[in-house]
Amino acid sequence: MRLELAHSRIVAAALMFAAPAIACTALAETAEEKGLRIARDADDRINGFQDYTSTLSMTLKTKAGQQAVRELRVKVLEVQNDGDKSLTIFDQPRDVEGTALLTFAHKVADDDIWLFLPALKRVKRIAGSNKSGPFMGSEFAFEDISSQEVEKYTYKYLREDTHDGQACHVVNAVPVDRNSGYSRQEVWLDKAELRAVKVDYFNRRGDHLKTMVASDFKKYLDRFWYPDRMLMTNHQSGRSTVLEYKNYRFRNGFTEREFDQASLEGAR
Repeated sequence: MRLELAHSRIVAAALMFAAPAIACTALAETAEEKGLRIARDADDRINGFQDYTSTLSMTLKTKAGQQAVRELRVKVLEVQNDGDKSLTIFDQPRDVEGTALLTFAHKVADDDIWLFLPALKRVKRIAGSNKSGPFMGSEFAFEDISSQEVEKYTYKYLREDTHDGQACHVVNAVPVDRNSGYSRQEVWLDKAELRAVKVDYFNRRGDHLKTMVASDFKKYLDRFWYPDRMLMTNHQSGRSTVLEYKNYRFRNGFTEREFDQASLEGAR
């Protein structure tokens, strides 16, 4: 009996020491699981804004240094259980005044995108196969300015790194949609707030095509962080585009009626 009791105590002690290791093994994440978890956590932090509007300037710069500036307005409506709806309207210069873009982002299905061209007085639908094209001659593609739903990518955690003095998670995101212009993206999220501070885009051949850097973040409604500036640089062409946001206003009471095709032609 004494031998059996001693043996049971040894076994119990061994199990106690082994338990933390077993628990850690059970809880250990794969790189794919960790990447998905971080993407979901980042998405949770921007949910619940309801709607917002903002004015912004778009500065296009050529490799030679020539610049063109456009003034825009944007309004966005959060949609439960789906992607956001957005309406973007160009106010200046005169040659693009009244041009408007309506986007219905979706979690899984192709986004619905319509472009109103006032010179032609007609609405043009942007096919899913064309969403990798440049938005109004900028370095932002149509797919870049649509809401980035978690379900549109598969994820893998790559490493920890720093950007502009900030500790960051670097996550690889591979588009599920074959019509995407990218083979993958490396998304840099600061550890403190999980804000996407930098994104490296790789084309279908796997070459490093573009880099987006977001900066000058401000906090709204004591919860939501939005950048005042986004710089997209095309490493192959040498061109770049800067978006500078101003006058954010949240929770305006927008309804889905303000985001339909009729709103495109009446955007002015």
